[in-house]
Order: sequence, then structure tokens, then C-alpha cells
Amino acid sequence: MALTSVGASASAGEAAPSAAAAGFEAVVGIEVHAQLRTRSKMFCACASDYFAAEPNTRVCAVCLGMPGVLPVVNREAVDRTILAGLAFGCGIAPDSRFDRKNYPYPDLMKGYQISQYDRPICSGGAVPIGEDGEERAIRLERIHLEEDTARLLHREQPGADGGYSLLDVNRSGVPLMEIVSKPDIRSAAEAVACLRKLRQTLRYLGVSDADMEKGSFRCDANISLRRPGDPLGAKVEIKNMNSFRAVQRAIEFEIGRQADVLGGGGAVEQETRGYVDDTGRTVSQRSKEEAHDYRYFPEPDLPPLAIPRERVEALRARLPELPDARRERFRRDYGLAEADARLLVETRARADAYEEAVALAAGDGAGVEARAERAQAVARWFTGGVAALLNEVGGEAELSDTKLTPAHVAELVRLTADGTITAATAREALAEAFASGEAPGAIVAARGLAQVRDDAAIAAAAAAVVEAHPKPVADYRGGKESALQFLLGQVMRETRGRADPREAREALRAVLDGGGGE
Repeated sequence: MALTSVGASASAGEAAPSAAAAGFEAVVGIEVHAQLRTRSKMFCACASDYFAAEPNTRVCAVCLGMPGVLPVVNREAVDRTILAGLAFGCGIAPDSRFDRKNYPYPDLMKGYQISQYDRPICSGGAVPIGEDGEERAIRLERIHLEEDTARLLHREQPGADGGYSLLDVNRSGVPLMEIVSKPDIRSAAEAVACLRKLRQTLRYLGVSDADMEKGSFRCDANISLRRPGDPLGAKVEIKNMNSFRAVQRAIEFEIGRQADVLGGGGAVEQETRGYVDDTGRTVSQRSKEEAHDYRYFPEPDLPPLAIPRERVEALRARLPELPDARRERFRRDYGLAEADARLLVETRARADAYEEAVALAAGDGAGVEARAERAQAVARWFTGGVAALLNEVGGEAELSDTKLTPAHVAELVRLTADGTITAATAREALAEAFASGEAPGAIVAARGLAQVRDDAAIAAAAAAVVEAHPKPVADYRGGKESALQFLLGQVMRETRGRADPREAREALRAVLDGGGGE
């Protein structure tokens, strides 16, 4: 089906604020819409994999909003919403209900959205943010389930109309979980921290891709200012934020704009504003709706939703170890530093790969100390050389996206620990394994990278270096100890990084202090 024109769009501009928010307290609450990972849509059997599909090819009479059709609840979407609620410590309602939320926007063909109003699936709970010594919780109001809307694609066009919009219905009806916080956030940085923790947890659970670039994790922010201790002020809702950077900039701008208004003796108008990424500003869109504007009423085509306690407990048993708990276990069991543990649990895939490598590197018979030592060695690889190679791939690449495996990393740790290779040649073997997928042991054997164990060969290399570099030799003998480091580097180069650095240093000192090389 082709895209269909549904009307015109126009842009607006506004001057930037000039003053900071000094003397005011920012009060921020966020609303996060996360698309759920289900095979089908919320109320019909259409496939939910709309992102790369041709426009209007994932549609049926139900998600097109045709009259006379009957929706059917997607059970998996309900289960995934409950899982999210359990992860954040929410209360799970024994019975819930879907409602009709009425509004006449062009991306909602039937004129209403099936959502939840006064009987959501999840209520309460909190999102922990901050680091050691500065943790605090952002309380949640609710988590409820609804259907996503169609997509409007705006096209600019010269002339009085300013352009037009096309409608792609593929997204309409995709299961959408809305997470609403209480107004506990006090800065843009806290809002971003809360969003990051929400996204991380949803990905750990596997309930959502939470990909902001694809629109499967979207955020609105409600912002108001007040003098400390005063009642809440009029709130402004900010939309159109599709990255953490955008959230940070939009909230900071809006706090400054409202501070200018209030500081000048004006009143902030309750409204909805859009964020313009090109300018970093917010612009007025419409007056903000209240709940009564949507004329909620129970969805007549869907029965109330019963959620038995047994079902909730079965879902609780499916909860994985969550990021904060896993980070603490890594610190406790493996003796990792806080920064390393935090990096390693950033994604579930990374933490799983790390633990697999630890198990392979340590072996079944390793004691507690030996296991911790190998775990720390694996951590150094994951946060060092492996991380650098993944950064070159770009995006949010995981080990599973490459030819490198946890077994490769474990083998590098073992080869280094038993003295087969040096740290320098281990890095060389890592790069080759990353590029080819070949096992490090095979790479070492094929390329002759095994550590030089021949004392005579190392001594000969040291003597050659001393003879070839009289200036650093003279510096060393004149008391400049740092010159030894240069000479050591030359010995390592002479042996292609295969000499044990300690043995190479001893060989150098024997030549230098013994008077050889002149």
C-alpha cells in the first residue's frame, strides 16, 4: 500500500532564554513509552516487526481502525509488562482494565487509543539511580499497557501550505508499555540517569529492544519550577526527544526558559512543547490536555483483565539477576573495582560473555583465590583490548556480533598466565582472533609468537641493542635510569615482543653494569 496524505504541517521558532534557573527548584517527571518485544501486535495478529517493512504492509482491519472489528489482548504483552513491574518493585493488580482514550489526532485513525486509566497493571515501585554513597530512588506512579499509534512522516514543500504528512500504519497497534514516574527528578542529569537505568533494566529483562533511534524507547518530560518549599507550579510537557542528549538539552533549556518567565514576573503557561534538535530549544505546540480532555471510559470490547497471583509468581521466577545485584556480586565474588564491575554489567550480553570467559579461564578445579585472579585478568581484557576493538565496530556492538568469543579471551588469559606468551604478543593475538575468529593458541603457533625462553637469545638481543644505541647507554651509565626503559623497549622490539620483560631487563643490566657493549 502507498503512503497516504493526511494534511499539512508547519514549523515554529522561538528566541532562546537568557537566564539560568538560579533561585528556583526544578521538578521533573518523565513518561517513557517502550515498545514490547512480541511477535504480534497488541490487539491483532499482525506482525510487530514494522521498522524495516514497506509502509502499510503490517496492517489489518483491527489496526487500521475499521468499524465493527473486535480486539483480542496479547497475553505475552501483559506478561512482559508484569515482568517490568516486578523488576522495579511495583505492585501488580489482581485485576486490571483497558480504557478508551479519545483524541482526534491523524496518527490514530479510529479516533481513540486503547490504553489504561484508573486500573493499570502495575503501580508504585522505583528506579534506583546514582552511585556508591549517592544512590536514591525515583518513585514510579504506574506502568500500564496500551497500543502504539501510526507514524506521521512529514514532508516539507515550498508554498503557503508549508508541506504535508504521510501516514504509515505499520506501527499502529504495536504493544506499548508506558512507565510514569512521580515528580521526584530535580535536574536534567537525574532524568537521563533514570532513563538509562530504565532502558538497561528493560533490556536485561528482554521485554523491549529499548532502541531510541528506532523509536522503541521514547520519552516525554513534565517540567515545572518553584521556589523551594512552594507548591508545584504549572507544568510543561516536552515531546520529540529521541536521544539522551536531546533529553538533557531539552530539560536544561526548558528550566532556563521557565526561570526567565518567572524571574520576570510572568506566569508559565501549562502547555505541550516540542523539542527541536537543530536548535536545542523547545517550541509551543498546543495547550496541555488534562485527563478529562481524553474522555476516558472502559473499553467495551475487552473484558476486565484478571491476573492470578500464581501467574505473577511464575513470572517472578523468570526474573534474571538485575544489573545492580550483578554488579555487587562481581565486586564481592571476583574482587573487581566498582568502575570495572559497572562497565561489565552495562548490558546483559556483556555480563554473560564475561562470566562465560571467567568460567573457561579458571576451569572447574580452581580455588576461590585462583578464580578471582583469573576473573580480574578477564575483566582487564574486557574493559581494555576487547572494548577498544568493539568501539571500532561502532554502535552498541557486543562480542556476539563479532568473530571473537569468550573462549578466545579465556585462552588468552591462560596463555599469558602460564608464560606461553607475553602481554604484547597477547594483544597481537587478540587482534588477529578478532579479525579471523581463529583460536589464539593456533595463532601463536602459526606466527611463532611463543615467548622466548632461551637465556642466551635474550642476552644476545640485549648485547645487540646496547651496541646499537650508544647515546642511551651513556645516559644510563651517567645515572639516567629512564634510559633503561628505552633500551628495554628496543630489546622487546628485537625479540618481536616475545621476551619476558623481567628477563630482558635483567639481561640488559648484566650487559650495561658489566661493561659490555663498548
